[in-house]
Amino acid sequence: MYIIESYFLAVVFCLVTMLCWGSWANTQKLAAASWRFELFYWDYVIGIVLLALLFGLSLGSTGTMGRPFIEDLQQATVASYFKALVGGVIFNLANILIVAAIAIAGMAVAFPIGIGLALVLGVVINYTYEQKGDPVLLFLGVSLVAAAIVLDALAYRQINKGSITNPGKGIRLALLGGVLMSLFYFFVQQSMSLNFAHPAIGKFTPYAAVFVFSLGILLSNFLFNTVLMKRPIEGNPIGYREYFKGNWSIHGVGMLGGIIWCIGMSFSIIASEQAGPAISYGLGQGATMVAALWGVFVWREFKGASRKINFWLAAMFACFISGLLLIIYAGT
Repeated sequence: MYIIESYFLAVVFCLVTMLCWGSWANTQKLAAASWRFELFYWDYVIGIVLLALLFGLSLGSTGTMGRPFIEDLQQATVASYFKALVGGVIFNLANILIVAAIAIAGMAVAFPIGIGLALVLGVVINYTYEQKGDPVLLFLGVSLVAAAIVLDALAYRQINKGSITNPGKGIRLALLGGVLMSLFYFFVQQSMSLNFAHPAIGKFTPYAAVFVFSLGILLSNFLFNTVLMKRPIEGNPIGYREYFKGNWSIHGVGMLGGIIWCIGMSFSIIASEQAGPAISYGLGQGATMVAALWGVFVWREFKGASRKINFWLAAMFACFISGLLLIIYAGT
């Protein structure tokens, strides 16, 4: 299977993760005009599974190091399967809770609470599992990225003042979603061997771990997204019949979103041996700022903003870039 053997390349992979995790939601924006989120989310999950399988059968089955993808799936223990599947279930529930929180309380309240909490707790949890990297630089960098998320929220709140109708419920959902989001990566890492070239017997290597993780997302979606369809956050309840009314282009947009997200997840897991789980996860969750870049420069969400808001945006990007550099330097 293909693995990377240098810290520099691991950082490049983590930056790709950040770009992917910060960009997949653009596909939901493209589909939103004619396609309900609940229906989009089915295609998104299918895209994740398809990309994980494709990577397993290609990159995970070539080369002389590690174990081939199919052999890796066959030799893994029940415990390894359980941990990777649980990681997928946790991620899926966390993702849906944060989306619900955004719908109820608005992006400015829900996103910094959910993703900011996930970033800080996730780095702490993953660093405890494998203490790789300078802790002072790592946590200082994470603090700066978290500060950037807060500044982004302040700017977004000003531009959308008066649009938040039920912050209390949204905050509770965001807190729960953030805690869960901080845990999924840890469970996937627990299912894997720490040595990819000479993996421990019974443990997964990256490609099999991501594939089983994606199956956890798919299986849990029959529960979580079905509930969401029957009791939607916004709009009327919908059934599965509506899903099959969509044309191939609208389904393709959703699948593309899942493929983009899963490229990021796969690259993060592949990079985690050289970079360490905490740095891989921390850099990946910098995706919030990538999403902010899309919002500022492509979707023009801050067009006509005041000087005060522009100052917050400038401070946000300064904190983000500084935090990113410290996280990268922590592993050198």
